[in-house]
Amino acid sequence: MSIELTKDSIDIGIVVRDSAAALKFYCDTLGLEHVTDVPFPFGGTMHRLACGSTVVKLVRQDDLPAKSDNGGGPQGASGIRYWTISVKDLAPIAEKCRAGGYVIAMEPTEIRPGVRICMIEDPDGNWVELLEING
Repeated sequence: MSIELTKDSIDIGIVVRDSAAALKFYCDTLGLEHVTDVPFPFGGTMHRLACGSTVVKLVRQDDLPAKSDNGGGPQGASGIRYWTISVKDLAPIAEKCRAGGYVIAMEPTEIRPGVRICMIEDPDGNWVELLEING
């Protein structure tokens, strides 16, 4: 049995500890569009951002979870460790992140001919992979 999709992408929910810091990273630095804020059903606010047809949902709960996620990207733990944004020009985005004081967990690297990636930590330690394909 397969599911019938109604959208060509998935959405992602990221629980954050500091809305202002998360919005600064995702909107001001990476350039995602802040679409709206809505109440989160368990108490708090969901900031909805557009990334192509994907919705990035930054959730700041009224009662912060006691535990933060394990850092360290793919080597840090099992589970969802990073997510990917496909971009046209990787180098200037990585430099903007560096200038903003964000951790570049993996410098822009060619992983195969015509394909480069870079891994950046958001303010909560989540890794965002930037992917550039040329050719």
